[in-house]
Amino acid sequence: MRKAMGRLNRTVALVGMMGAGKSSIGRRLAAQLEVPFCDADAEIEKAAGCSISEIFERFGEPEFREGERRVILRLLKEPPHVLATGGGALLSAETRAEIAKQTFSVWLDAPIELLLARIERRDTRPLLRNGNPRETLERLLRERESLYSQANFAIEAQEGPHQVAVECILRALKTAGVLET
Repeated sequence: MRKAMGRLNRTVALVGMMGAGKSSIGRRLAAQLEVPFCDADAEIEKAAGCSISEIFERFGEPEFREGERRVILRLLKEPPHVLATGGGALLSAETRAEIAKQTFSVWLDAPIELLLARIERRDTRPLLRNGNPRETLERLLRERESLYSQANFAIEAQEGPHQVAVECILRALKTAGVLET
């Protein structure tokens, strides 16, 4: 029988660029902590009744960002869980402030090469459909890095088993007192 990890006393918000591994690491982390996992992008799609790509096509990025803000604020009202945010979620000052106030945030900092390798596997990223994906990713990272760096903890995302990142995050949660034993 597996020993319980302890009690999570606030939500863990994973932040970072698209392709950094927020959803896959988040699922594993939530399973290990025995708490729910929420993917903000999936929740936005559920609330809108269509895909993120369709939201971008029909309504544009500003409307998507507004929906993203509303969904994340709603999710932050739920009991402690693991939340994978979208890559641009921190563009909203209100979302940034609430994540800073209510969560233990973890920046999954991934090198551009890794991001490119991961995002090339799927064509579901509306921001990468026009122009050179590398240039777009580099620009987005430059624009967002100062926002991501405000996280409580940062870890370099790497190729390989996600369990390594999960173990590192678990240690950080224990050290920060977010995971009570």
